[in-house]
Amino acid sequence: MFVEVSLKLFEGMLVTCRLFALTLLFSLPLGLLICFGSMSRIRPVKWIVKVFVWIIRGTPLMLQLIVIYYGPGLIGTWASKLLATGAASGFLIEWLATWQVFDRFFAVMVAFVINYSCYFSEIYRGGIESISRGQYEAGQVLGMTKTQIFFKIVLLQVIKRIVPPMSNEIITLVKDTSLARVVMVYEIIWNAQKFVKSDGLLWPLFYTAVYYLLFCGVLTLLFGYIEKKMSYFRS
Repeated sequence: MFVEVSLKLFEGMLVTCRLFALTLLFSLPLGLLICFGSMSRIRPVKWIVKVFVWIIRGTPLMLQLIVIYYGPGLIGTWASKLLATGAASGFLIEWLATWQVFDRFFAVMVAFVINYSCYFSEIYRGGIESISRGQYEAGQVLGMTKTQIFFKIVLLQVIKRIVPPMSNEIITLVKDTSLARVVMVYEIIWNAQKFVKSDGLLWPLFYTAVYYLLFCGVLTLLFGYIEKKMSYFRS
């Protein structure tokens, strides 16, 4: 039974790792774009981005998962009723009526990417704003463009400063992947719960902690190594 449980949990852990990797792949660059939007000198862009970040950071991730997964289906149902009653017509309504519900895993990934990109954007912004004005002025004296100053002087220092807060968010992401079971994505805790329901075994649920601890332990060592490698920025 132990081997069977371990293999089943390992299958769920693969789903967790896939969600974790894809979330980082898309949210890290998207977070930087959102950061630039929140720091934009164009006021409408700046405030639209800031309000968006405020909404995402101020509402639970579980609620965002539910909205993104069930929202398209509800909109499609609403549009179908409008067409059936003749209350509305047109290409947009017809398209909405055939709008299919997102694939479960894709919906979860979209929710996670949007949520974490907003958190990452604030970390990026804090790192960029922590660089002294003198660094930019020194680059200008050397004849560098703004792009060269950012990528050759500022960016590496920003990375050094944001590694600790970023590592906290990434480790939190590992644990937040358990929320995917809300829309029945078969991650590790979902697989453990099946043993609770079918066999009345409670220990598989606690056994999942071993997988999470190992995963987070590897990430902790990795980020510790990265911090040491970037210690040459220490003043």
